[in-house]
Amino acid sequence: MLDWITNTITALNYWGIALLMFLENIIPPIPSELIMPLAGFTVTQGKLIFFGVVVAGTIGSLLGALPWYYGSRRLGETQLKTWIDQHGKWLNLTHEDINKSQDWFKKYGALVVLFGRLIPGIRTFISVPAGLQKMPWLEFLGYSLIGSLCWNLLLTYAGFVLGQNYGLVEQFLGPVAAVVLVGLALFFIVWVVQRKRQ
Repeated sequence: MLDWITNTITALNYWGIALLMFLENIIPPIPSELIMPLAGFTVTQGKLIFFGVVVAGTIGSLLGALPWYYGSRRLGETQLKTWIDQHGKWLNLTHEDINKSQDWFKKYGALVVLFGRLIPGIRTFISVPAGLQKMPWLEFLGYSLIGSLCWNLLLTYAGFVLGQNYGLVEQFLGPVAAVVLVGLALFFIVWVVQRKRQ
């Protein structure tokens, strides 16, 4: 897969990054944790511009989030779960995953979309509960834009700093994701406490 990602970026430059990040959001096994750091590494070689890489990756991420959002919004929960029961194994997805994502969305609201875009494994499917709950599309795009931009900026910078060792980024993302989850939980606890006081 690494060779395919490398060849796509080499051949198509920014278009290739946008395409790969679009596919990463549609087909979860394609890892942004390799795409964006590799693109960051190409910046160190003078082949691409840093912010151009981040913008291309973010555009691809946003475009890739839309099919899940509109598909789930249009199908509705029952039809979506039926489709997942039939075809979800190809995406490592079960209707229980949909239930969990909906519970999070109902409990914490639109901020789940923003923070969900920063967590590997969740970032692809966070569009589904937003669509099922009929989140306004401009609000969905806004939160997705901020989350995707932060994620792509982090990964591109990591690849830029690590240079040829950009592959190490994927190994370090497990602890980073755990920190993000803990931070997210603390943020929501503080938010709920403040709301109750008000």
